[in-house]
Amino acid sequence: MSRRALLAMAAGGVPLFSQVSSYGQRSVVSLVQGEDRRKNVYNALAAIDDQIRPALKRKNYVLIKPNTVAVTNQLGCTHADALRGIFDYLEGRFRGPVVIADSSKDATWDAYENFHYNRVVSEYRGRKITLVDLNEEGYVVHEIVDRDLHLTQVRLAARLFDPHAFILGSALLKAHDNVVATLSVKNLVMAAPLHNSRKETKTWHDKSRYHQGYRQIQMNVAQTAKRMRPFWGATVIDGYEGMEGEGPMHGEAVPSRVAIASTDFVAADRIGVGAMGVNPDWVGYLKYCCDAGLGQYDDSKIDLRGGVAVADIRKTYKLHPQIKRQLEWMGPLPRS
Repeated sequence: MSRRALLAMAAGGVPLFSQVSSYGQRSVVSLVQGEDRRKNVYNALAAIDDQIRPALKRKNYVLIKPNTVAVTNQLGCTHADALRGIFDYLEGRFRGPVVIADSSKDATWDAYENFHYNRVVSEYRGRKITLVDLNEEGYVVHEIVDRDLHLTQVRLAARLFDPHAFILGSALLKAHDNVVATLSVKNLVMAAPLHNSRKETKTWHDKSRYHQGYRQIQMNVAQTAKRMRPFWGATVIDGYEGMEGEGPMHGEAVPSRVAIASTDFVAADRIGVGAMGVNPDWVGYLKYCCDAGLGQYDDSKIDLRGGVAVADIRKTYKLHPQIKRQLEWMGPLPRS
């Protein structure tokens, strides 16, 4: 189309571009329910084994990314039995090295000790398993926006962009204080920004750069997910006990007794917000991810496995007290 034609369209109020990309494929998600956390995680992964196995065979090692956001609150973090369920699934399917890696906003090694991840490693002495604090490794530079919508740079964990790793997220069902709900996508995205707390050097904390307003964080999570998505393998969401209210660290337990798994992180989260009784239109970063072609957010295009319907297991989670302010992202920017 000529420049003259484009200018004519703009002058007439006709949008120059419609939605550039969206996720048109169907996705597969497993949803299982049971009274054993470890078995739930295993069964959810086993139900999509045909989706995982082809990519798993092409990788040199597995990177399990737990959630260790609150190093003294087990409810807000990946349980050791969820890790055991993942290892049960890997048994007989993958014999290579496994790395458990995260970058807590506090001290990652404290989380590993407090939640007994070191015990899990010792239980599987026949395997090569390593615990890693991503804050102690290298980084790549990425751009996000600050509160004033100016571009700013952050340091993201280089290992999360390793093409040789099969990255397997271990997430939870949680209400959130900024983005309504946090599940698979945010678990991986917010592992990436690093911090330096060593006393001998100037301290910095790039996770805080994401929390620049209810509108900005939705954009920043989605834009970071877009860069990271090619490196993601699969996710499992442990909903044995979810968190409602003042998540992701100070909420209360909800006994959902489910597990969800998929190689499509966005689709897994769509089933997850359904299980939490959350309006899917409220979670902006997931809608942005679908629009960018990163995954399926239309539940009519998700093939569910596991013999459980979302409606049968749904519990209505209480959301954060600031939920009305969180939804500001849906409206226009205030006019000055």
